Amino acid sequence: MFKRFFSVVLILTFSLMLLMPPGLQAKGVKLSIIDVAGNLQLTQKAIEAFKSAHPELVEDIEYLKATAPELPAKIKAQQMAGNVTTTLVLTGYDAMAAGLEMGLWENLYPTYKTYFPNLEDRYLAGAKAAFELFKGYGIVVSYCPGGPMFTYNPDKVKVVPTTAEELLAWAKANPGKLIYARPANSGPGRCLLQGLPYILGDKDPKDPKTWDKTWAYLQELDKYIDYYPTGTAITFRELAEGTRYIIASHLGWDMNQRILGVIPPNFKGFFLKNTTWVADAHFLCMPKGLTDAQKKATLSLMAWLLRPDMQALIYDDGYFYPGPAIKTVTLNRAPKDIQERIKSAMRPEYDKAIKEFPLTTQLGAKELVEAFDMWDKLVGSKAK
Repeated sequence: MFKRFFSVVLILTFSLMLLMPPGLQAKGVKLSIIDVAGNLQLTQKAIEAFKSAHPELVEDIEYLKATAPELPAKIKAQQMAGNVTTTLVLTGYDAMAAGLEMGLWENLYPTYKTYFPNLEDRYLAGAKAAFELFKGYGIVVSYCPGGPMFTYNPDKVKVVPTTAEELLAWAKANPGKLIYARPANSGPGRCLLQGLPYILGDKDPKDPKTWDKTWAYLQELDKYIDYYPTGTAITFRELAEGTRYIIASHLGWDMNQRILGVIPPNFKGFFLKNTTWVADAHFLCMPKGLTDAQKKATLSLMAWLLRPDMQALIYDDGYFYPGPAIKTVTLNRAPKDIQERIKSAMRPEYDKAIKEFPLTTQLGAKELVEAFDMWDKLVGSKAK
């Protein structure tokens, strides 16, 4: 009797599960996304579209922001406690490198390559080079030629420096009017640090221990710099306020800040002689320690963000111009309002520089961490 009753209960339960609406059969997980690169400006709309399209994978999304230097310790603490709540990290080279050195990230490719078919063939050359630099522990979602470049107020800078020597002379003649943000927490600061060895002709631009000319130059420049802000946005705000006349910049930042009206539209950019683009990229990283359901949702989201229609949204307000990491995603594929904003801020000399300047990757994980440490000791730690 009991066996027959139990069998009936099982049959009824299974039947009810089959009759349940699809949305009730599986409950999605909560994703917690930490952005330390400003990447949500480019991808949040696409992320929200994923949430709407896949309620069976994602129930809710939490967005958090942090600085790159503080992120690795935060993730490490979660892993040591056996309670990893961060499911996805949006980062530049800084936290990407530091986290890889600390063993925080899951290998994404080739471990989960089924989520990313033909990935390497789909990438732009510069995006692929950035991807290869970190051996598949981060998926490149957005790409920009980067810097180094400088944004300036043409009403205050009448003779624009064209060489590193001229820039140093200008800073000496105008103390406190040039600034750049701390490299470990700033794309433009990072591009300047890694770009100077090419401009100055150091022995090996990929090995910070050989940057004798760069470290000497930055120490001399330090005499005329008031302080080093903890983020790029601060430097643009001070440029707009008139506190600074020249700041270390980045192709995307320069365009974005004019589109948003942070700086006037007449502010301009310049490059130094012997400039090599130090390409910038944003990475998607997945911390170790997630559940299978969290992994599936996170990996599916990553794959979604590489779709051409989602990549086209990355042009946005020019923050990472051009922005897309995937081939064939040209500006004409973006929504009309995005196209109009980008065209209003683009300058012919920028497109010319993209075509003419040589391009290189940023440093590898170990070398980049070493470069940050050396900058902290040789430049940033000096008392003002």
